[in-house]
Formats: sequence, structure tokens, C-alpha cells
Amino acid sequence: MPDIQELFAHNRAWAARMERERPGFFTGLQQQQRPQYMWIGCSDSRVPANQITGLEPGEVFVHRNVANVVVHSDLNALSAIQFAVEMLKVRHIMVVGHYGCGGVQAALNDQRIGLADNWIRHIQNVRDRHRGILDNIAPERRNDTLVELNVIEQVVNVCVSTVLIDAWAKGQPVTVHGWAYGINDGLLQDLHMDVGGPDELEPQYRSAVRAVVDARR
Repeated sequence: MPDIQELFAHNRAWAARMERERPGFFTGLQQQQRPQYMWIGCSDSRVPANQITGLEPGEVFVHRNVANVVVHSDLNALSAIQFAVEMLKVRHIMVVGHYGCGGVQAALNDQRIGLADNWIRHIQNVRDRHRGILDNIAPERRNDTLVELNVIEQVVNVCVSTVLIDAWAKGQPVTVHGWAYGINDGLLQDLHMDVGGPDELEPQYRSAVRAVVDARR
């Protein structure tokens, strides 16, 4: 594990390499950011948004928290979404969970981990809502299933936020997507939860949940 001074050394080496290989790179970043994408993901250190998608700094606006949860009382998440949609005019919001998520595992098994138990309660609500699905799946596959169901439910929460409702009412083109990332293979999985307007939400939700169930049969 590198100490703090090593991190500064790595930073200076990286900055020098970038400027050498791509002169003017940092000057370009000083301009107003115009990302087309927002990533709402887990805080897990193994899930870096830019590297996974191959996007450069300045190309994706990122919000992360434990288990990629969007709660209507979380002003941090809502403020990030509002800034991305209204100020940056992003066209795509990706809600991205990951297989093997510790927060989802804790919610699934009622594990007590401390203060975060209050946050994980939101995922337990997803678990309880889909208890019928989870109980009919092999125990070793329930975590991955809840990861996917949690992503789908968080896409719903983004879509019914006042930010998206207002944006769609004004005709602003923005689509919310649900994905899951595999730490074991580095691949993103499309959960086919893509919503570009309020009329699409209900049919997309039903279809995406059904696809999760079908994939586990």
C-alpha cells in the first residue's frame, strides 16, 4: 500500500506523461465541461466509471454512494442529478450496480454493519418488494439478482424525481439506463431498463423485471 507521498509522486508522473503524450490536455479540461453522460454508481473502489467505459476526464459526470441508491430525501444525489440535467444537459444517465456488491449482500442477509444500516434499509425495501422472486431463486444467485433488481428500482427513482419530470415536460432529451458491472470479468451488462420519457417507465419496468426472472430460470 503506497503512503500519501507516493500518491503525490504518482500524480506528478501521470500529469507529466499526459502532457507529454497529449500536449494541451489540461488546458482543454479548463474549458466548461460538456459531458453527455452521468454515471450513478457504487462507491466501491473497484468500479471506476471512466476506465470501465473508456471515457476521458470531462466526458462523464459521476455520483457515487453505497450500492448506487437514489433516495428522494438525499439532496446530495438529487443536486448532482439536477446539475447534470439542467446545467450540463447530459443526454444519458446510467445507474450502474455491480455484482458482488457488499451493500446489497448486507441487505439480502440482514447483516448489521453500523450506521450504514440505515442507508441499506432502502435496498432491503427492494428485497422485500421482490421477495417472491428472490425466494424462488437458488441462494447462490440471489445476490446478483438483487443487484439487478436494485438497479431497476433506482432507475425508477431517478425517473420519478422532480428533475426528470420537469426535464421531460420541457421536451429535453435525456434517457435513464440501468446496467450492472461484473468485477470478475470487467463487462457491463445491459438490464434493458431504458427510459426516455414518463410514458415509457411502466412498460420498461415490467419488461426489465421479467427479464431478470427469465435469466435466472
